[in-house]
Amino acid sequence: MAGSRLDDVSEYIVRPARSADIVGIRNLLQPMVEQRILLGKDLAVLYGAVQEFVVAEADGQLIGCGALHVFWEDLGEVRTLLVREDWLHHGVGGAIVGRLEEQARVLGLSRLFCLTFEVDFFGRRGYTPIGEQVVDSDVYSQLLRSGDAGVEEFLDLAHVKPNTLGNTRMLKALN
Repeated sequence: MAGSRLDDVSEYIVRPARSADIVGIRNLLQPMVEQRILLGKDLAVLYGAVQEFVVAEADGQLIGCGALHVFWEDLGEVRTLLVREDWLHHGVGGAIVGRLEEQARVLGLSRLFCLTFEVDFFGRRGYTPIGEQVVDSDVYSQLLRSGDAGVEEFLDLAHVKPNTLGNTRMLKALN
């Protein structure tokens, strides 16, 4: 998927991340961590998840990223979605989410979760706020064992609530 900035100075592409992109992803993430918008991730964690990431690149520089993390047979999460400030409102975030949704369909997922402050952005893409219980009790008990912070946020567990204050839990049914 490609796009261009409004001033047509530069094109961008969205592609699967490579291990060589991980330091750049961490550098994109760092300002959001400092502002307490996103939780920080160690380099080892990012390298371990490289296959989950796609990146947006322009002129050889990373301008955005996002990851697709599978929770369950039919359920995944869009996580670590960010776009460099000078590229906001140029379609980069939408292109990244679109690529992640394509990957989710290929994997056979039918629902995508996100935990976000950007309710309008995700709402325009078909995500809607969710309530308490969105999986059956069998799946819930299995997910409790995952130890993954994103799964715990999806399940709305009490011990993660301090990390999620102000965020909205949203879900999209993929077609």
